[in-house]
Amino acid sequence: MVQYPQLEAFSAKEGVIRVIGHRGARGIMPENTMEGFAFTLACGVRLLEFDVVMTKDNVPVITHNHHLTRSIVRDGNDDWLPGEEPKVSDLDWADLAQLDVGGLDGDSEYGLRFPDQAFLCDVRIPKLSDLCRLITQPEYEDVHMMLEIKSDPDKLQDAAARSAIVTAVANEVRSFGLSERTLMHSFDWNLLAECKRIAPEMPTSFLTQLPDNAADAGEDHAITACPDLTTGTVIAPELVAQAGGSLWCPYFQDVTAEAVARAQDLGLRVAVWTVNEVEEIDQMIGLGVDAIVSDYPGRVQRRLLAHGFGWSARTAVVGTLKAST
Repeated sequence: MVQYPQLEAFSAKEGVIRVIGHRGARGIMPENTMEGFAFTLACGVRLLEFDVVMTKDNVPVITHNHHLTRSIVRDGNDDWLPGEEPKVSDLDWADLAQLDVGGLDGDSEYGLRFPDQAFLCDVRIPKLSDLCRLITQPEYEDVHMMLEIKSDPDKLQDAAARSAIVTAVANEVRSFGLSERTLMHSFDWNLLAECKRIAPEMPTSFLTQLPDNAADAGEDHAITACPDLTTGTVIAPELVAQAGGSLWCPYFQDVTAEAVARAQDLGLRVAVWTVNEVEEIDQMIGLGVDAIVSDYPGRVQRRLLAHGFGWSARTAVVGTLKAST
């Protein structure tokens, strides 16, 4: 079995469950932005989850949806995008660089989900290289990336398109010397197979969600890229292990204690997404997962401490002290 040094950062140990900032800290700061990532890092969270898609001129950029979402994106006049939402892959990087993604339209269905998110101005869609450059700074040498490659729903059967995006992303990560701090993360298991072929030095993280869970308002649903996990007798962690995965990353509502135990017996790390409410965070801590992905990483930190855990060696000590008082 390949030994991946980056897996240590995503692995639970005695007194430690890891915290992963979802799109930075989406509940508090504009998602998938350098400002959001900087905030998350300042909070002591060293694991960043984010989404990468490609522009028309083949620049890997950090944004979630394949189409620019008007509830998030403003034009040069500070107006929410009018008309049909353009597809990122139909735009050059220069087009994206003019847009502002620092706030949410509070009247939109998506905006209503995050009433505590800060509203900033002059915030740009980052390139993958922007984040890579940031975490090469000495103070961030312990930061790791859970890099989700988004599969274009119009090209799920296009092997050449899969190869192109994986190659571009892998080359960008390698150019900054960050291979040993990166996981390749996706719902698209065919794409993850391509990651294993093109970038074998980076472990793969398999996202799963059962089909009866609807897409959240304002977000692309990746369920079409994920295999049907409701047929057959083999459970998801066994399928992930058979596919050569290193992490199983299920939707938290799909998880059971038995499935977590089975995954860990198979040598998989278990990182649950996206866990935001206190009661749900407590449930995941009780299941003994390796890592919790959250829009509110500070909330997870607080609950871990309350249960006698930390998210690093230093904070594990704090958690033990807090739990004993």
